Amino acid sequence: MGQRRHFNQTKRQLARSTGPEARGLKRPPAVIERVQPTVYGKPFILMEDQEKNTFIFKAGAWVPHTASIAECRASCQVKELAQRVNQMIRYEVRCPE
Repeated sequence: MGQRRHFNQTKRQLARSTGPEARGLKRPPAVIERVQPTVYGKPFILMEDQEKNTFIFKAGAWVPHTASIAECRASCQVKELAQRVNQMIRYEVRCPE
């Protein structure tokens, strides 16, 4: 009983499928500029209520903060903290120095 022949690519088929490499001048690799790492300051806690108002803890009380969380995300490092307080979301914000 004859065995079933398995598909076997030959060198000729592989060479034809990849195609000849283009000869000529190659472009030099792109120059990658090193970006200085951002140094962030001390973290502070912001709270955001359901109406997207933000509050910061100052002098023993929560006072309204000028920037929203979306504005803080554009320039600062923002982490949402796990626990919520009085239906408000806590965020840890670190602005660059």
